[in-house]
Amino acid sequence: MRPLHGVAVIAGLLMISSTATADILLTPNQIMTWPTRSFDGETHYEIVEKDGARVLMAQSQGQASARYLEREIDLDETPYLHWCWQVDSTYPGLDETTKAGDDYPARVYVARKTGLLPWQVQSINYVWSSTQDAGNTWTNAFTDRAELMALQGGASKVGEWVAEVRDVRADFATLFGDTVTTIDGVALMSDGDNSGSDATAWFSQLGFSATRQLPNCP
Repeated sequence: MRPLHGVAVIAGLLMISSTATADILLTPNQIMTWPTRSFDGETHYEIVEKDGARVLMAQSQGQASARYLEREIDLDETPYLHWCWQVDSTYPGLDETTKAGDDYPARVYVARKTGLLPWQVQSINYVWSSTQDAGNTWTNAFTDRAELMALQGGASKVGEWVAEVRDVRADFATLFGDTVTTIDGVALMSDGDNSGSDATAWFSQLGFSATRQLPNCP
């Protein structure tokens, strides 16, 4: 993302609205009603039939826009973020630790407000990395208040559904050293605006739960 185009901008839009209850499933139909934050053009979002299920498709052709939900999530009740995703390609050759390389065929992220001002936000990006190894973490090139974590790396699983589950409380503790009991929003996107890259991603089974159980994909 470009300056002021990163997670901090989206997270600055996140307002506390409602307290989460156990086992929250955010369906593709619901995600299509979420507001869109455009950074450079519009990523195309659509509900499609794929592998016998209705899933959310995000298609970027050098664009970047995200779907985001304003909601307070109680991590004491539902600390585990889960979802399924698939990508059709990655972006070889990018240095994702730089501003020019801050593009990902798929990302899911969470944010929490740490103050009243828009930039007083911490966020974690879970990304399908093109060049980082799975498990690597690094600080966003535009703001030190956003940390990135590669859950998938390279092209080894391109074209496959992959199930993910993350303990959001534990990840905030690891990446920021903070004890976090709530977050204020969640977002997803496919973007290629900095490098002019094209990719399509599909998402399903996004939600929060009280257990670490992996979702059934798609």
